[in-house]
Amino acid sequence: MERKNDQKRQRRQRRRSLSYRMLWTTVISCIILGVTAILIGLGFYRHALDDQYIRHAFDIAVFAHQSATRGSADTVGLAEQVMAIYRGLTEEQRAGTGTEAYRSLFASVKTERGSAYHILINMLDTFIKSGEVDDVYVAMYDQETSALVYMADPQESNQFMPGEWETVGADEIQKFLEWDGTGRLYHNSDTEKYGWLCTAGVPIRNESGEICAFLLVDLTTNAIREELVAFALRISLALLAVTALIAHFLLWYIRRNVVRPLNALAGAAASYVRDRKSGAAEADHFSVLNIHSGTEMENLSLTMADMERDLAEHEETVKRVTAEKERINTELNLATQIQEDALPHVFPAFPEREEFDLYASMVPAREVGGDFYDFFLIDSDHLAIVIADVSGKGVPAALFMMVAKAILKNNAMSGVSPAKILTTVNETICSGNHSQMFITIWLGILEISTGRLTACNAGHEYPAISRNGGAFGLYKDRHSFVIGGMPGTRYRDYEITLQPGDRLFLYTDGVPEATDTRQELFGTDRMIDALNEYAGESPQVMLVRMKERIDAFVSGAEQFDDLTMLCVKYRGAVPRDPVH
Repeated sequence: MERKNDQKRQRRQRRRSLSYRMLWTTVISCIILGVTAILIGLGFYRHALDDQYIRHAFDIAVFAHQSATRGSADTVGLAEQVMAIYRGLTEEQRAGTGTEAYRSLFASVKTERGSAYHILINMLDTFIKSGEVDDVYVAMYDQETSALVYMADPQESNQFMPGEWETVGADEIQKFLEWDGTGRLYHNSDTEKYGWLCTAGVPIRNESGEICAFLLVDLTTNAIREELVAFALRISLALLAVTALIAHFLLWYIRRNVVRPLNALAGAAASYVRDRKSGAAEADHFSVLNIHSGTEMENLSLTMADMERDLAEHEETVKRVTAEKERINTELNLATQIQEDALPHVFPAFPEREEFDLYASMVPAREVGGDFYDFFLIDSDHLAIVIADVSGKGVPAALFMMVAKAILKNNAMSGVSPAKILTTVNETICSGNHSQMFITIWLGILEISTGRLTACNAGHEYPAISRNGGAFGLYKDRHSFVIGGMPGTRYRDYEITLQPGDRLFLYTDGVPEATDTRQELFGTDRMIDALNEYAGESPQVMLVRMKERIDAFVSGAEQFDDLTMLCVKYRGAVPRDPVH
């Protein structure tokens, strides 16, 4: 029993061995390759035979057409007479084709000796006997009845009299009737009556150039199939012999140059893994194999030897890279926190001021962003409001943003108009802007006691405004050039008087240009609709709902731009105690 089990185990091992599998793979591959070669060869052989038959049939048709149209027989008159009678028949009359009653309907067609029909039959019969074809005849395709109507057919075994017809396929009819005169006109078909048949032809035209019949030649191609079978049998026998020789040679070659070196490499790899797990000192497992097969297996053994020597250094490199990546992530998280702390983020921002309510938010596309907002009191009666967008993204934009924010706030505290503030900021930034970055800024200074808002727009998005709780709409203010784009740029102020209940919504282009998975933009129309839907809410609720609406629209698509919004609601002046 134990001996039988050992034998079964050995047989399983042989079946699983690379040599065994390569043997069968080689045999199967040779068979597949041979079958493919046979099919390709048969295809070319068949094409050559078909072309030979088609050329022969078409040449006979051309010669017969010349004789039929230039000889003494009135082929055109015969064809037009037969087709005129045929087209005048009813369907019931046509159904009797082949009967004496049907033939009597064409009694007016003369078939006696000396007639055009008789001359044509004798001429066509000569081409059948001398041209080694099955039939040469004159017939016309009728598209309406899908029929081939015969005018003259000399074939004795299956002769069709004038006017008799048989059904043919629509593709054959269309091919013959729409022939443009280029190439050879023929059609191959597998018929129940004649077997494989090649029909070649040439149209016969009347004086007006219209086709009235075809000079057709039939040539059966059954012999082609017999020749193909014999050819395939000879090739198959040769294939078996070649397959056996190739399999024997490949099996020897694979065992010598693949299987033995591969087993040696597998053993060395197992020893390498075992030593690494056990913590043993590094040893040379692969270079001692001395594989000199002159093939890729030798290259593999050299590569494995190099890998063994370099792996330790690689592991150290991975440790250093991982530590560096963790350090960068830590610094980016710290930069994110610094940027968040640089922007006003405590709300309500001025709880002691009842004249207005204000809320803002910024969601960067990356760890840090280039958008920023700011609001601060210049004095007790003037509130500065800023929203800006730096060109670019990531750390460079964030650094540029921090510099621009500091410059702008320092100049705003001087109490001058927004246009003068932006003029100074533009000159300062242009003087050291080697990175060619720029900023779009909307800056407004609200006189709290009167509601008068003086603003300047340096290439930023149009603000949206709602009057006394009414609908939001874009306020298309006058734009000036971007900050940092060109020194000497002049900026212009404009004024808006806010009434109690008015709201002002500011944003960066990340809002209307938020994109869904279909590359469709959120757009200003959807933004205005969302503002009007939540117009009765507080500025904080409005911005939260707006962010939810944008998130629902993009539906998980990647955020490509920073998303910054600011909303201020003006409640009106509140009497304050005079300062003594």
